[in-house]
Amino acid sequence: MSDPGISVVICVYTEDRWEDILAAVDSVRAQSRPALETLLVVDHNAALLDRLAREYKESEEDAVVRVLANAGPRGLSAGRNTGIAAAHGDVIAFLDDDAVAERDWLRHFAASYADPRVMAVGGRTVPVWASGRRPVWFPEEFDWVVGCTYRGLPPGRVRVRNVLGGNASFRRTAFDAAGGFATGIGRDGDKRPLGCEETELCIRLTRAVPEAVLLIDDRAVIHHRVPSGRERFGYFRTRTYAEGLSKALVARSVGAQKGLESERRYTTRVLPAGVARGLRDAVLARPGGAGRAGAIVAGVCAAAGGYVVGSVRARRSGTAFAVTPIGGSGRD
Repeated sequence: MSDPGISVVICVYTEDRWEDILAAVDSVRAQSRPALETLLVVDHNAALLDRLAREYKESEEDAVVRVLANAGPRGLSAGRNTGIAAAHGDVIAFLDDDAVAERDWLRHFAASYADPRVMAVGGRTVPVWASGRRPVWFPEEFDWVVGCTYRGLPPGRVRVRNVLGGNASFRRTAFDAAGGFATGIGRDGDKRPLGCEETELCIRLTRAVPEAVLLIDDRAVIHHRVPSGRERFGYFRTRTYAEGLSKALVARSVGAQKGLESERRYTTRVLPAGVARGLRDAVLARPGGAGRAGAIVAGVCAAAGGYVVGSVRARRSGTAFAVTPIGGSGRD
């Protein structure tokens, strides 16, 4: 597949992000390598669905931008599955509703699919802080807390265990082989800052297709808005705890060895180096050094606590999410 048709799926849920949604769509329409279509999947919000349908009425008639209702239960995973089922492309890319893609985003994705073994390609996500700058206490090692690429991921175009869901693409055949995103594990609006649905899917995919190659190409860049509420330590603590809960579900489903494979290196090498840098900066009287070191320790403790609680819950109640085949196909 030298030049695959790429459908872009953007899942949306609130009118509060109206301007962000429009900007996300505009960034897809401005790609140097055009998308086949853009699908806006609205998560159980009739007012937003109607408003977007009016906004993109002319585009929808030309099949350039299509507005759909989430056909599954509330949440990001079901919204993505709805988009996958409706998409016409051989490759399906996902973009967060509060992010904008750089002009060559899809071009870099498409290039990797010349290799038939490649089943998924992710990119680099850069934070755009509401305050205009990174909080001095916020460690780059924890940028995943705000949905962005974090220190510790290898640079360049490299093979990885899993891609990150807000800036990622998959072959359609990946979903044929492994099913869609698991429901009950990822985000449900802003109610539960959970995650790991893309991790679980990628592990499931490589089990279903052992020869599959998953890549991150850091030239495929998007810029992700970080609202002021997520610049606060309270959100940092809540999100890291929720990540522990999510990791426990994934480990319960796919086994701790595979489910925590990347996390072991992260916690034993990347984070200690981050603490050391923070303490060094504190000694040198550089702003935020002690705060960053402390935030790393706090984040590890919160995630570990969430993992313990999540593991106990999972043992008592079993796996709390479900994987179903992707129904239908926009190609029909």
